[in-house]
Amino acid sequence: MISRPSSLAMRELRAHLSARIVLATQAGIAVILGISGPFGTFETLALASRLLYWAGVVFGTYGLGSALCLLALDRWPAQQGAVLRLLRDASALGLMVVLFLWIWNLPFFGGEGIMEHLSAYSLLGAFLVSGVIVVLRDMRPKAGTASQTPPLLDRLPLEKRGALVALSATDHYVEVITRAGRELVLMRLADAIRETQPIDGLQVHRSHWVACAEVQSVTRRGDGAMLDMGAGVTIPVSRRYMHDIRTAGLLARKEGT
Repeated sequence: MISRPSSLAMRELRAHLSARIVLATQAGIAVILGISGPFGTFETLALASRLLYWAGVVFGTYGLGSALCLLALDRWPAQQGAVLRLLRDASALGLMVVLFLWIWNLPFFGGEGIMEHLSAYSLLGAFLVSGVIVVLRDMRPKAGTASQTPPLLDRLPLEKRGALVALSATDHYVEVITRAGRELVLMRLADAIRETQPIDGLQVHRSHWVACAEVQSVTRRGDGAMLDMGAGVTIPVSRRYMHDIRTAGLLARKEGT
C-alpha cells in the first residue's frame, strides 16, 4: 500500500485524467472549438493552429483545474457554507484559468495581441466556467433517479467497483471497502457518505459507515457493538450510534448469539 497521501492523490488524479470518457470528451470539445474558432481565433489562426490552440486550452485548463480541486480545494474545510465555498473555489479556479490563458496565448498571439484575447468578457467567461465546474463537481444523483450507482464508486479503479460495504476514515482519507476490494480516496467522511446515495446505510461510529444490506451479524461489546460485514471485515459501533442500528432493525434482526 502507498503510504504517502500525496502519492495516493496523484494516483487518483492520473486515473481520472486518463479515463477514456474524460479524454474523449475533452478531445471532442477541442475539435469543435478548433473548427468554429470562437473569441476571434477563426480570423487570426489557421485551422491547424486553431486545433492546437484549443486542444491546449481544453486539456490544460481541465487538467490544472482537476489537480487544483483534488490536491488543494477538496482538502480545505468547507464550514463556511455552500455559497461561500462556491465563490471560493470558483475564484481560485478562475485565477488559475486566467494565468494559464495568459501564458498559453503568448506563442499564438504575442505580447501585443494577447490583451485582445484576454478581454473583460473572456475573463468573465473564465470565472463563470469555473463556477459551472465547481457546481458540476458537487452535484450528486438523488435517490429515486434513474442512476442507482453510488457516485462514490466513480472515484475507484474499475477493478474495485463492487457492492459498497463500508467506509472508514483515516487522516484526510476515506478507505472505501467494496466486495471487489479496498481503496483510499482523498476526501472527508461526511462527503463520502453523501456520495453513497441511494444505498441504504448508516454512520455507526465517528470514523465508520456501513451499508445496511451488507451487515452479516451484530455482536454486543460493552456499551457498543461489532458489525461483521463478511470477508473478514468488522466495523465497530460506538455507544452514540447504538440507537440508530436498533431503529434500523439491525440489532434485533442480526445480533449474534
